[in-house]
Amino acid sequence: MEKIIFEISEEGKRLDLYITEKTDLTRTRVQQLIKEGNISVNNKKSKPSYKVEENDLIEIVIPDEKEIDLAPENIKIKILYEDKDIAVIDKKAGIVVHPSHGHESGTIVNAVMYHIKDLSGINGEIRPGIVHRLDKDTSGLLIIAKNDAAHLKLSEMFGNNGIKKTYVAILKGKINKDAGKIETLIGRDPKDRKKMAVVKTNGKIAVTHFQVLDKNEKFSLVEVNIKTGRTHQIRVHMRYLGYPVLGD
Repeated sequence: MEKIIFEISEEGKRLDLYITEKTDLTRTRVQQLIKEGNISVNNKKSKPSYKVEENDLIEIVIPDEKEIDLAPENIKIKILYEDKDIAVIDKKAGIVVHPSHGHESGTIVNAVMYHIKDLSGINGEIRPGIVHRLDKDTSGLLIIAKNDAAHLKLSEMFGNNGIKKTYVAILKGKINKDAGKIETLIGRDPKDRKKMAVVKTNGKIAVTHFQVLDKNEKFSLVEVNIKTGRTHQIRVHMRYLGYPVLGD
């Protein structure tokens, strides 16, 4: 169970909106917590529409998530390389990497547990062997760690840019340059907390390099190298550039 306590230094905003802006919680999640009685103002239950006042004391209790019963599943995956320390698999688009609430089964982890018997345990019970991830709708190579020593070394390499990650994407529109670098902060979209966006504050630095491979009047084919691994980084940066990933 996690507990968050803070004192309000401004007034007039709705309680649910204020908490959404000050935390990583989505507005829907905040409203659910309020409904369940897990958010109080001045030690009293409140409503999402309550207008906060200066010096109000907000207490948020986030209950422990229900444990996911993780089991091996005979899901077909393509293993491109394997030795005693690592495996490299070809992830198809449309499959989630690791289980989460709403995706308790049918993930890469479920498949890997079935096909590869020895996996590192550093990332916990629901992410065995997982060193990095790809978005559900992104295809590409995933490196799986088969022991903790390999996991630590791979994590170090990812952290020090010792592994180069290259992506290919089709963008909507004819891009007006042949190559470029995008460096911004990426964080929760202030207008929609479920989405990530380029922000001016309360974000993490994100660096993307791209090179145009081909283009016509309607689309551009680009090769993208990311120096950081922020959530939805490529789609956020391409949209920020004015050429969103096709289908985004």
